[in-house]
Amino acid sequence: MLEKRKPFKNKVAFISGGSRGIGLAVAEKFAKAGCNIVFTYLRSRSDAQEAEKHLAAHHTRVISIRANMGNPEHIHMIFDTIKKEFSHLDFLLHNAATGDLKSVLNLTDAEWQRTQDINVKSLLLCTQYAVPLMHNRQGKIVAISSHGSHKCLPSYCAVGVSKAAIESLCRYLAVELAAHGINVNVILPGTTDTRSLRHIPEYEEMIQQAKKKTPMGRIGKPEDIADIIKFLCSEESRWIVGQTIIADGGFSLIG
Repeated sequence: MLEKRKPFKNKVAFISGGSRGIGLAVAEKFAKAGCNIVFTYLRSRSDAQEAEKHLAAHHTRVISIRANMGNPEHIHMIFDTIKKEFSHLDFLLHNAATGDLKSVLNLTDAEWQRTQDINVKSLLLCTQYAVPLMHNRQGKIVAISSHGSHKCLPSYCAVGVSKAAIESLCRYLAVELAAHGINVNVILPGTTDTRSLRHIPEYEEMIQQAKKKTPMGRIGKPEDIADIIKFLCSEESRWIVGQTIIADGGFSLIG
């Protein structure tokens, strides 16, 4: 009975890029529900420490790991840590992403490969390590895409191609892993107010345009996306398999 009232209690979630933005919002939702959290960060140790302290206040275990998601050895280390500390995994959120905003003709081979390694290859590797830890646990895997997966956005080629690949990979994973009792889905947020978005030079103009074209009259907040991810990791989402869920306040209907 207790498990039905608190379905996330004592479960384990791994979130790549969980020290800020959508990743942190998801970590907080899950931690509040009693879920243990393992998250990665790459650059700011202070951000990670602040996030870890904030999440631990919910009386759950929190482990932060500095890792480059484009490095297979780092991914192996992450899941080795999860196995040693918890012996199992329930939720995998593929959130970390990168990409150089450059025109197609100016992209270097290194920039292209780094984007595909961090955004796509890491999802495949994480899944391969995660599935044995999800055995008999009705695991959930959620990846994050963007409108650039199916629209041509300025200077977004490397990222957009990687997001399209994520959606395709998740469909294949969903079919293969359904027999293991594991749901795989993708969430596609619209413009969401994160620190990364604010680094874009055209930030203010982008925000105003997004607001005008969004029926809800605002851009998304990380919490908006976190709520949907939490649903996709719940038992109530069990019949959703291999889908890309658009969560953009209606932007794509008229934008």
